[in-house]
Amino acid sequence: MSQRYSVEQLRQVAQVSDTPVRPRVERNFGLPTGLYIATVGLYLAFIGLMAAVFHNRELALPLVVIALSIAFGFGVAGYWTRFKLGSGDKPMTWAQLSVRGIETLSGRLTAGEAATQVLLLPVLILVWGLAIAVIVALT
Repeated sequence: MSQRYSVEQLRQVAQVSDTPVRPRVERNFGLPTGLYIATVGLYLAFIGLMAAVFHNRELALPLVVIALSIAFGFGVAGYWTRFKLGSGDKPMTWAQLSVRGIETLSGRLTAGEAATQVLLLPVLILVWGLAIAVIVALT
């Protein structure tokens, strides 16, 4: 519920300053960089697997575009985390993650649970690519 304050009430609690206050901004993803790199690697492994399985000249350009999109998409996000706008936060290390875990909207996760949650989709996509490779090899 909103509440209306008078100017006098605001002046009692407000702190006036000549220098602007920078809010604390957390720009990292809160997980070890290795999980981020593993995610990118698994997606690129799927694209490489598709290139090797189908080995078709007509698919070369689309697969290169997809691979570059993945690399640039994750690269921009990785670069964005390095901006130092009043934030000295660094991503957690593996040791910190294994000791502390991580808090998510669904509750606290251990290091293994967090890694499983992050890598589940890329691993399933790669397994799907392997299933496609087996089907292509058998036909």
